[in-house]
Amino acid sequence: MRFRHRAVAGLTTLLLPLATLVALGGSAEAAPEAAPAATATYAKTQDWGSGFEGKWTVKNTGTTSISSWNVEWDFPSGTKVTSAWDATVTNSGNHWTAKNLGWNGTLAPGASVSFGFNGSGPGSPSNCTLNGASCDGGSVPGDEAPSAPGTPTASDITDTSVKLAWKAATDDKGVKNYDVLRDGSKVATVTGTSYADSGLTAGTDYSYTVQARDTADQTGPASGAVKVHTTGGGTDPGPGPGDKVKLGYFTQWGVYGRNYHVKNIDTSASASKITHINYAFGNVQGGKCTIGDAYADYDKAYTADQSVDGKADTWDQPLRGNFNQLRKLKAKHPNLKVLWSFGGWTWSGGFTDAMKNPAAFAKSCHDLVEDPRWADVFDGIDLDWEYPNACGLTCDTSGPASMKNMMQAFRSEFGKDALVTAAITADGSNGGKIDAADYGGASQYADWFNVMTYDFFGAWAAKGPTAPHSPLTSYSGIPQEGFNSADAITKLKAKGVPSAKLLLGIGFYGRGWTGVTQKEPGGTATGAAQGTYEAGIEDYKVLKNSCPANGTIAGTAYAHCGSNWWSYDTPATVKSKMAWSKQQGLGGAFFWEFSGDTTNGELVSAINDGLK
Repeated sequence: MRFRHRAVAGLTTLLLPLATLVALGGSAEAAPEAAPAATATYAKTQDWGSGFEGKWTVKNTGTTSISSWNVEWDFPSGTKVTSAWDATVTNSGNHWTAKNLGWNGTLAPGASVSFGFNGSGPGSPSNCTLNGASCDGGSVPGDEAPSAPGTPTASDITDTSVKLAWKAATDDKGVKNYDVLRDGSKVATVTGTSYADSGLTAGTDYSYTVQARDTADQTGPASGAVKVHTTGGGTDPGPGPGDKVKLGYFTQWGVYGRNYHVKNIDTSASASKITHINYAFGNVQGGKCTIGDAYADYDKAYTADQSVDGKADTWDQPLRGNFNQLRKLKAKHPNLKVLWSFGGWTWSGGFTDAMKNPAAFAKSCHDLVEDPRWADVFDGIDLDWEYPNACGLTCDTSGPASMKNMMQAFRSEFGKDALVTAAITADGSNGGKIDAADYGGASQYADWFNVMTYDFFGAWAAKGPTAPHSPLTSYSGIPQEGFNSADAITKLKAKGVPSAKLLLGIGFYGRGWTGVTQKEPGGTATGAAQGTYEAGIEDYKVLKNSCPANGTIAGTAYAHCGSNWWSYDTPATVKSKMAWSKQQGLGGAFFWEFSGDTTNGELVSAINDGLK
């Protein structure tokens, strides 16, 4: 019943087949007799006529680790790189050079790493070298890259500054200087082993690493990270003991057809009225957490007018996309927390396989969430399995303990300080989905549960009866007993879930039918009403004008316009639901999702006002 379908983005490259990789030799001469240590292979993965996407793969074919890599090649005149990711790409005329970033320079024997770029022109690479040797497997020169410096230590932390110091790196030819990276981006290059960073924001978390460069201009691996929290702040207070959680979902695919970006959370004034954001979604496949949409997540380049801070992305910066925009939003609102949500309706099928080894599953998710490129962006993880030991997109038979086992494994892996939450069913019927799993046992490991108290009824029942998709309480004539917020919350409490760990769900959209003649709920229909993106669904920001509410039932508004019948929440019904939430002692509320609200955040304001 959940409508969180992932839009297929025309720009994403994840679904396109890769061309066969072709090794490019840098010379017609025979390879040296020494055993090959590394290769670099190239593939054109896309071609759209006026441009193309290319991919290089560097593989360690030797028996010892490689600490850095540097791929060089020539393009014919008229062919060039226009943007790149996962490497620093520069050029001198038609000669191009790609160097590893701080996080992907080290390759163990047999390991490989890829980087990609968009280009223009018809040509292909030639004269390829890898670390100065032929890309087809010539030996790597003896000049080694520097070692990793010591993990920095932080001192003299103030509202806006911090002093850093680290142990020197070593190199066979000598260290020339060090790059200081704040949250993955270079902020300074120094010759010594200390640096004072300034211009920081009070009450904000930062992460610092350092990497060395030798006299041959080779960069070594990054040091360990030190996390710093500046003093002061407090202008945008987040939740403390007894405070209510006000959480919204941001969808990665909203940046496409919906044209909704992280910046809109700020310009609508919503960022100052919420406490948490769930970023949806990461995928679950092969027993692991994986990237959902690499282009939207961390590669899409933002122009100045689209960016939270008004600064455009550059083609060579280490992190772009939604992740970088969330980083900027957190810098502007220091107490705002962000969780990475995995699964959702479309990607829930992977949980069953992943839960065959809960510890390995949790570790894979932790490694991805804490990737050095974006570790500072996320404050925890949200798990959206629809549904443990029950049927949703697929049917799971993992057993009643599956939910408890999952939450226990994730709490153990993420530790006590990270947020670990889950979106859960609101099916309060007898023998329904809440009864299928141990949500009470799982709650001891969770910070809270997002109870999906919406999508109870909709036009998947094409002929009706019409009913509010998010009823707060039961009512005479409700199509299914137990399908309402109050019954779901009551059942979860009875299962042992503390009230303060339950968040009430609000949909920022309506569900509707067409062919309806009856104004009141319970009418017959002929099918789903037309929606902008999907039949039977429409955003609140559209419905408030196209079909204004003319009645309420069970705490939810409804509207009969011509032959269409819609149900949705308005600012007035949201405030009444927030009052009920407080009466029940719930931990707060959450909503799906930001882009359904008006440009001035009417529904977010109603949640904020109602929970004060």
